Amino acid sequence: MKKDIHPKYATATISCACGNSIEVGSTKSDIKIDICSKCHPFFTGKQKLVDTAGRIERFRKKYEKYQK
Repeated sequence: MKKDIHPKYATATISCACGNSIEVGSTKSDIKIDICSKCHPFFTGKQKLVDTAGRIERFRKKYEKYQK
């Protein structure tokens, strides 16, 4: 096997926006994520409904003629 061709593999810290930190092995030293298993709706059981710019209303308005 050739020497010095593989990246350095070390312990890294994954930091979530919710404040959770996880220690893993990686080629990067620090990893920042937006969502993790502590705050993801699938794992917490709490659903967050985010309606940005009225997407639901625009969809209903667009397809209301097909419901008749």
